[in-house]
Amino acid sequence: MRLGVISDVHGNLPALNAVETAMPPVDRVVCAGDSVGYNPWPAACLDRIRELDALTVQGNHDRAVAVDGGRYFNPMAKAGVEYARKQLDDEQLTWLESLPTERVIADGRVHIVHGHPDDPDRYTYPRSFSPAMLGEGVDLLVLGHTHIQAIKAFESGVVLNPGSVGQPRDGEPTAAFAVVDLDEAGVDVELHRVEYDIDRVIAAVDEAGLPKQIGTRLRSGS
Repeated sequence: MRLGVISDVHGNLPALNAVETAMPPVDRVVCAGDSVGYNPWPAACLDRIRELDALTVQGNHDRAVAVDGGRYFNPMAKAGVEYARKQLDDEQLTWLESLPTERVIADGRVHIVHGHPDDPDRYTYPRSFSPAMLGEGVDLLVLGHTHIQAIKAFESGVVLNPGSVGQPRDGEPTAAFAVVDLDEAGVDVELHRVEYDIDRVIAAVDEAGLPKQIGTRLRSGS
């Protein structure tokens, strides 16, 4: 089985389109959450992820948009949530609300979460990746949330953050994703980055009346 692995699209349609173009043929796309928030194309990104039939889990921004409005978010994140809530229709909001916080696929070999297996909102940075995060029989744990692309291989399996499609925070402005080959021999992961039109996003952020930093921070990947 070959998986295309994405996370944290955050309403950035140019980045999502670039990732889709760059991704080689895969059997299935999986998404570790946060399709929406921040950037100004929440509806288009959500629809495209659904068209791809991506196996998706609910991220904290997905939940904020669908359920609680991001009460505890900082002003920039909250602005993105409020914008998305206005852009999405009832059916799209219901879909976001219905997303599970975890998925287990490939006969239990792949576990997909947003933040951490024990807490979907926990920021799990690469330094904290450990074999203890891999459940029994799990060869690959996929998570997102930190927007930092990273992989660590242990004797018992692999922990992977594919990085953020729409808002990288690892000092590299290109959109991030991963491709995983899963077979009887084990797990093989390729990390990928792809350029996209950041200036287009900055202009769209301004046009939407969103905080300027949502767009300008994309230039530095921070």
